[in-house]
Amino acid sequence: MSLLTEEIKALIGSEVSYTAPEELGRAAIRYFAQATGDDNPLYTDDAYAREHGYGGVVAPPTLICETNQYAGLPRDDDGHAGHTWRLEVPGTRLVRGGNDYAFHRPVRPDDVITATWRIDDARERTGSGGRSMLMITSTAVYTDQNGEPLATNTETLIYVEVPS
Repeated sequence: MSLLTEEIKALIGSEVSYTAPEELGRAAIRYFAQATGDDNPLYTDDAYAREHGYGGVVAPPTLICETNQYAGLPRDDDGHAGHTWRLEVPGTRLVRGGNDYAFHRPVRPDDVITATWRIDDARERTGSGGRSMLMITSTAVYTDQNGEPLATNTETLIYVEVPS
């Protein structure tokens, strides 16, 4: 049986957008930097950031890709408050296949972020162990309150068939 169902094929090209209900904020930047162990003063010290060509503190680059929790979405059964495609692929386990980030400009505390996700591709192949794998590629585009691009994240999710 193919993992690439008609329902999954129909999702190719699907797009959803969410806009955060408020500005990102200095606290979110500081907490993210602390949580990731990044003590770069660009993220906490306005004077330091200005000395280095920024108008004030900026966010760590990958924070932009973790801001879906600010979109005001309801929590799922696992407590996740961000966007998911809710793909159900019975008989598989999910493996993250990687991310390809492009950062266009530093994110500032006063930015209101819109994230737009699109499913670009879905394909099936057989792995070296003979198991079927469904590979889903999606792109998230992050923009600010003026529609200016902040970052792009192309992600691959791999659903690997588990032996029954």
